[in-house]
Parts: sequence; C-alpha cells; structure tokens
Amino acid sequence: MTSDFLAYQAQTTPHPLAMEVSHAEGCYVYDTNNKAHLDFVAGVSACSLGHRHPKVVQAIKDQLDKYMHVMVYGEYIQEPSVELAKLLAEHLPKSLDCTYLVNSGTEAIEGALKLARRATGRSQIIAAHHAYHGNTMGSMSVMGYEERKQAFRPLIPDVDFIHFNNKEDLNQITPKTAAVILETIQGGAGFIEPYDNYLTKVRTRCDEVGALLILDEIQPGIGRTGKLFGFEHYNCIPDILVTGKGLGGGMPIGAFTSSKAMMHTLQDAPKLGHITTFGGHPVIAAAALATVKEITESNLMAEALKKEQLFRKLLVHPLITDIRGRGLMLAAMTPSAEITNQVILKAQNRGLILFWLLFEPKAIRLTPPLTITNAEIIEGCQHIISILDEISS
Repeated sequence: MTSDFLAYQAQTTPHPLAMEVSHAEGCYVYDTNNKAHLDFVAGVSACSLGHRHPKVVQAIKDQLDKYMHVMVYGEYIQEPSVELAKLLAEHLPKSLDCTYLVNSGTEAIEGALKLARRATGRSQIIAAHHAYHGNTMGSMSVMGYEERKQAFRPLIPDVDFIHFNNKEDLNQITPKTAAVILETIQGGAGFIEPYDNYLTKVRTRCDEVGALLILDEIQPGIGRTGKLFGFEHYNCIPDILVTGKGLGGGMPIGAFTSSKAMMHTLQDAPKLGHITTFGGHPVIAAAALATVKEITESNLMAEALKKEQLFRKLLVHPLITDIRGRGLMLAAMTPSAEITNQVILKAQNRGLILFWLLFEPKAIRLTPPLTITNAEIIEGCQHIISILDEISS
C-alpha cells in the first residue's frame, strides 16, 4: 500500500508521514498494525467531535437512507442544508442570517471575496501579512507569504497587505477598499491572537470608509476556542463570516455567511453569481447539523477553555518557550524548527499524533478533538515532556 500511495496518489510534500490507517474511533487513529495513535491534531482542526462520533455517524446513515445528491445547489429544498443554515443563523448576530454552503474552506473564501466585490462595487481587497486562507487562486492571492505564491503568479489583482495587530496600517483601508479579510486568530502564522482591541479597530475603520470585514473562522470557528465563533471573544462582528473544517465533524464542507440582503446580490445581475454542484450536499449537511447541535447543546465549549488550562499546566519545560492560542487551538513553541521536527516525528513512534503549522516552523500544533478527555490530555503531554527531556539530555 505504501508503494502504491507514493506511486499513484499526488503528494503535497517530498516526505509524507505515510502512516497506513486501518480505522479511527474517538480520539484515536489506528494503523494497520492495530497500534493506537492518540490524536492531538483532529485532522488539522476538522474532526471537532473526534472520529466517528455516534451522532454524526447516525446522521449520515439516516440521510443515506433517504437520498444523496439530487440537484445542483440552491434549486431544490433539502432539509439538512436548510436546517443547518437556520441553526447557524440562530447562533449568530442578526446581521449574519444567510449562509451559502460549499465544499471546502478555500471555496468559501472564494465566494466571500466575490460577494464583497459584488456588494460594494469596489475591487481592492486588503489582507494580512502571514495570513493563510486556502490554496485556490483567489485564496492564494490573499495569502501573506510570497514564497508560497511566487511560482503561481499572476494571481488576482488589486490585493494589498497590512500587518496583523498593527493599528497604524489601518489607514491603508480607504473608500476604494471592497473588503478587509482577516483570520480571527492567525493560524499558519503561529496561532496569533488579536490584541489591544485590534479587531474592533478594524471594524471601526471599515465602517468609516464603507468597506466590508470578512473574518475567516475556518479554523477557530465551531467551538474550538471556547465559543462557537472566535469573533465572540473580541467584540467584533464581521459582515461576512467564513467557516469550514470543524463545521463538518470530519466531513468536507465550507460556508460563507452574511446578511440576506447582501447575499441576494449573487442571485441576479448576473444570475448564478456563485454556483456549486455539490455545495450543501445533504449527507455532508446532515453531518454538519449533528456536529453543530452537539457542540451547542453540550458543555464542550466551556470544557475547551478548561482543557486549555490543563495543557498550559502540563506543558512546562525549558524547551517550550510559549504556548499560543485559545481553547483547543494551541501551539507549543520551541526554540528551533529542528527541535519541533524531532518532537513531532518522535511522537508518532510513541503513538501520539502531532503536526506542524504552515508558516511557523517552531510551532507544535495542539488541536485535538473537543471531545478529548483530561486523561488523554495528560497521556499525550507526558509523551511530549518525555521527548523533550530526551532531546535535552
């Protein structure tokens, strides 16, 4: 299987981890030797409720017994997607009451950028240095890492960049700006939180010049930071909200949400302003609906903040220089990329799944399922400390 994987399946890096998966359950992934691997990554923040959560699995099975894909998005009334959009609206501010369901986070970013330009009649998009919003051409255009973009230029025009958390840069937002797009918490850059009311100041500046604010919650959204949406921590309501990853509970999904009036601009002049065949797929929407219900009706979000404190208490070591992030969106920082690499690779041999962040080589990703237990956190952190002791000796 390994040789076929390398021969026939396109790869993203020269050296994939290449663990051959047998099955997964709860917070564990099992390889084909039936070795259990405690999952501190959750499919890169996607498996909110762990692997094969019973309510998500049952929702998928129930929907499979009714119908799968029947019509291109937006034409037929399909209960799972309608109920999902309604449930999101019930948990969002009144100005965010209409959701467009798509297939991935990066597709949702594409839709949000199109919506901003269509709604404002302006073209300039302002993004942040060190930002990551996906890897399709529009999303790459608002990525803040030139070394990742240069091989694929030209990208979409009229995109400019500001520095996250730098209030002086906000003067670059002008009446020519269609939208500012920011991650609520910068992910690939190292789980950088906004501080000193930064997002509130961005919101104010956008209002002053008539620009829209797009907040990318693909990673921090759906309970990961201890609230359903990360922006709830920072006194800032976006005009367009983008979600994905954890929304599907392990199934592929993306969504962008705005006001009904704004979303209406994609319906006409021209018609079909944004279309997708499989967006809002009933099986995926059923999984997402079960996921959001479980997160909002349980105490998982409150527990995420308590579990954050447990991680911070346990991960104390001379080779851990900082722990960034909030809730169960955490990154343990080491003094060097070499140390981080050793920790992640040695952890796999010990049955602990860790991973990197995209652009911060010293960060160890800690984004387990929201359902992880305190005992599992203790077990995984003991492995990390043991590995760091081994590296120190």
